[in-house]
Amino acid sequence: MTTTRTRTPQDLDRNLALDLVRVTEAAAMAAGRWVGRGDKEGGDGAAVDAMRKLINSIPMRGVVVIGEGEKDNAPMLFNGEEVGDGTGPEVDVAVDPIDGTTLMSKGMPNALAVLAVAERGAMFDPSAVFYMEKLAVGPMYADVVDINAGVAENIRRIAKVKGSDTAEVTVCVLDRPRHDDLVKQIRRTGAGIRFISDGDIAGAIAAARGESDIDVLMGIGGTPEGITAACALKCMGGMLQAKLWPKDAEEREKALAAGHDLDRVLLTDDLVTGDNCFFVATGVTSGDLLRGVRYRAGGAYTQSIVMRSKSGTIRVIDSYHRLEKLALYSSVDFDGRPLAEQE
Repeated sequence: MTTTRTRTPQDLDRNLALDLVRVTEAAAMAAGRWVGRGDKEGGDGAAVDAMRKLINSIPMRGVVVIGEGEKDNAPMLFNGEEVGDGTGPEVDVAVDPIDGTTLMSKGMPNALAVLAVAERGAMFDPSAVFYMEKLAVGPMYADVVDINAGVAENIRRIAKVKGSDTAEVTVCVLDRPRHDDLVKQIRRTGAGIRFISDGDIAGAIAAARGESDIDVLMGIGGTPEGITAACALKCMGGMLQAKLWPKDAEEREKALAAGHDLDRVLLTDDLVTGDNCFFVATGVTSGDLLRGVRYRAGGAYTQSIVMRSKSGTIRVIDSYHRLEKLALYSSVDFDGRPLAEQE
């Protein structure tokens, strides 16, 4: 007797990946016009508008769980906003129209347009705790690190697996005053440091990629970025460990009132449960992970990375976009430019 298997409508379809990359491509091309112009809000606004228009054409019933949200006081793509065309699977959505708005505004490397999707209820709810202490590594070190073991011990463990001295370990750290003590601890081990000014989603992914020079990401960064990065690391087989880090007494009280255990170590599977999520990013400015948007007469080139945890597939997609063709049917003004300042 042959058993016939029927598809479950709630399952995330693999074909969703190419729909999602269209969204990050749109956001990246919209933001690309603002690169190096010194206007974070203008570039971010363009990316948000483009992303919102495209995401609402995707066959899904999404709720933004990680969005521009309260932290950025955003009017669109806010936490709780419903996105998608109202058909298809029910999903949680994490959006970061530009991870690294400062990088974009200054024309610096590694600004990304980012989108992650998981089954409904899969993404962790941080309850307005905006920062977390993070430790991110790739598959090679996933079983040996422990955020509670301390900086020196984790670097020693990584070096042992790597078969090297601690001096050959490279740590990615956000360049912030709050990390002064962390930097001292890292340097006492002899390990090297790769500072990044913004964009720790890209930093976490770099730590998880075998071809990267970065072995581990350490330090305190945004909780929304941590949850989004967890989607990527789940697809890559890496590990993200985190502890919520309230920035002041008021935020601490909110966290405790929401029932959070501030001593709890949150693992990748706590931040994103299940094994069916997508992570998609398109480069806004060129960096270690992706090339940024490059404009040519009448067109633009983009490079994106698309991952799915269920299959473990990671694709890098190079695309060329004829702007005159897009203008015929797209609701996004890909050819729009900010006005030049008057002398």
